[in-house]
Amino acid sequence: MILEARDLMFAYGPGKPAIHGMSFALEMPRRVCLLGANGVGKSTLMMLLNGTLRPQEGELSVLSRSIDYSRSGLHALRREVGVVLQDPDDQLFAATVEQDVAFGLLNNGMDSAAARVVVNQTLNKLGISHLADRPVHELSLGEKKRAALAGILVLRPKIILLDEPTAGLDYSGISAMLGLLNDLYAAGTTLIVSTHDSDLAYEWADEAWVMADGRMAAQGPVEEVFRLVDVLREAHLRVPALVELGLSLYEAYPELAEAPLPRSREGLAALIKVTNGKLTGKPVEKAA
Repeated sequence: MILEARDLMFAYGPGKPAIHGMSFALEMPRRVCLLGANGVGKSTLMMLLNGTLRPQEGELSVLSRSIDYSRSGLHALRREVGVVLQDPDDQLFAATVEQDVAFGLLNNGMDSAAARVVVNQTLNKLGISHLADRPVHELSLGEKKRAALAGILVLRPKIILLDEPTAGLDYSGISAMLGLLNDLYAAGTTLIVSTHDSDLAYEWADEAWVMADGRMAAQGPVEEVFRLVDVLREAHLRVPALVELGLSLYEAYPELAEAPLPRSREGLAALIKVTNGKLTGKPVEKAA
C-alpha cells in the first residue's frame, strides 16, 4: 500500500479541527489531484503526509509502514516523500541551482563528486542543465519551479507532493511541467498535486480527492468524481468545461449516456461528431 489513512484528525488548537474523519488508500502509483477551496485543509493534509504534522487521532502509513516520528524516522520518510512548495522562493536558498539541488544529497552524506553526477543527471532530465551555474535569484518562475523539483528528485522519492505546481505559469510552462510530471509517473512515482484548477485536474489526474470542511467530500477515479456536479459546487469548485459539455450532450442524447465523459478536446470533438451524425442523418461514428 503506497498510502493509507484511517480516521485522521488534526487540530491546530481548541475548536474546529482542520482535518477530521479522513480516510483514503492508494494501492499503486497514481496521479492524484487534491481539490478544494482555500482553508479546507489541503495544506494540512500534505504536511501530515510528509510528517511535518502528526495526526492527533487515526492512523497514517506510507509505503505500508506506519510513520516513525523519531528524528531518524522522519529523515527516512522525507527521502521517500518529497514536497514541492507553491512558491519556489520558499524552497530555494543556495547561491546557484547546482548548489541548491545538491544540498539534500550532501546532507544525506553523499560525497561531493558523487552528488555532482546525480545533480547533473537530474538537471539533464528536467531540461535545465544550462542553469546549473545560474544564480537562483535570476531564474524565471518556471525555471525556479523546475529547480525546486530537481532538489526533490535527486533523493528519488517514491511519492511527490506538489502544491499548485502550475500556478503563475503560462501555457508553455504548464505544458512543460505536466510533461515532467507524466514522465515521473511513467517511471513509477506517485504524484499528489494540490490545485484549484478543476479543468487541469480532470484532464490530467487518475484520481480526484475533493476536500470540503476538513474532510473528504468525494474521492475516486476522476471519471466518477467529476460526475458529482452537486458535490463539486458545494465544495466551491468549478465543474470542468469538458464535463459540463459532455453531460449536456448526454442529456440531449440519452442513448450516449453510457459512454465515458470526454477527457480531452479531441474526445469532445469526437462526441460532437457522433451527435452531429444523429442530427444530419449521416452514419454515426463511435466516440474515441
